[in-house]
Amino acid sequence: MRIIHNVTVLPVSGPAIREGAVALEAGRIVAVGRAPGGDFDSLGLGRAAASATLIDGEGGVLTPGLIDAHTHLGVSEEAIGPAGDDVNETTSPVTPDLRAIDGINPEETALPRALRAGVTAVCVLPGSANVIGGSGAVIRTHGTVVDRMLLRENAGMKAAFGENPKRFYRSKDKAPATRMAIAALYREWLTKARDYDARKARAREKGEPVDTDMKLEALLPVVRGEIPLRAHAHRADDIATAIRIAREFGLRLVIEHCTEGHKVVDLLLEHGIPAVVGPSMGARGKVELREKGFETAGVLARAGVLVALTTDHGVMHIEHLQVAAALAVKAGMTEEQALAAVTLSPARILGLEERLGSIDRGKEADLVLWSGDPLDVRSFPRRVWVAGEEVVTA
Repeated sequence: MRIIHNVTVLPVSGPAIREGAVALEAGRIVAVGRAPGGDFDSLGLGRAAASATLIDGEGGVLTPGLIDAHTHLGVSEEAIGPAGDDVNETTSPVTPDLRAIDGINPEETALPRALRAGVTAVCVLPGSANVIGGSGAVIRTHGTVVDRMLLRENAGMKAAFGENPKRFYRSKDKAPATRMAIAALYREWLTKARDYDARKARAREKGEPVDTDMKLEALLPVVRGEIPLRAHAHRADDIATAIRIAREFGLRLVIEHCTEGHKVVDLLLEHGIPAVVGPSMGARGKVELREKGFETAGVLARAGVLVALTTDHGVMHIEHLQVAAALAVKAGMTEEQALAAVTLSPARILGLEERLGSIDRGKEADLVLWSGDPLDVRSFPRRVWVAGEEVVTA
């Protein structure tokens, strides 16, 4: 057992713990509490505390590892051009059978940078060129083999509304060239998947085979409500269209980017739809981004929408997830909301809240010891643990 002590613990799930301590064993958190002057009785560890290895946090701040719920780490590699570009399969607008896990390069240079910046887990998604782009995977940022870094193999089906699919396929003189065609393609393929599911069920009852369709197989978890549609949507009307289609087919939905989400707060709340907001730092490179700003995240969070912040790496660099949280506070988010938006809220959106996102007994020990307030951009990770293993020492 190891005990990290002499720290301020920010559990996210509760108030800050001054003069705090966290005990780790077998990769998990086994106790959290106050330990003034190195008195560990409040941790309830009994005699085990006496033989524990002590790690002096030197007055730093301990948080859960940061989580980015929407990145292209490893599928859109930096600084190597086309050889590292595996983010978009632009040969067809409907590619649900693609899986991000099959394109992730664990030797991508951004992964160790993420780790050094305290980002211990990311969701890697296909890009937004296609109407239906394929499934995303959640990985830890530490490791050499993707399968061993994997936290969730299928974290939702990437979908895209608005300008990106229009731009890519209009240039090829094929559908979709309009928002109407994008919506029509969703209805066509979701209907096909629903009918395929019914056909398979009838065949099972009769003991008959059914020809396998890999695209429709990939859409079955979506139409069954087992995984969400992760819908890239910037403009308010595109967000409304995504919600309309999700309601028609009874889908789970997450809005990605949600740039004009402040205009449709009531709609998101009415249907209980979470939002992964960002990247909010950078130029407004297309008309959909003209209202981009860090204010949106705060508006949504104050209203009660479940909000995560994203860098959309490599639009923003992954190591600036901390900066995004700080700028969200500057734009109106509370500190508690901003820290949750890069820890517990993305864990909830990704279905990993039982494992990650807060410093609570029983959760996996993905932890970051900061030199100071993690929402001060001058603070940096002194030490980082992944599943209890120390992987960064500054």
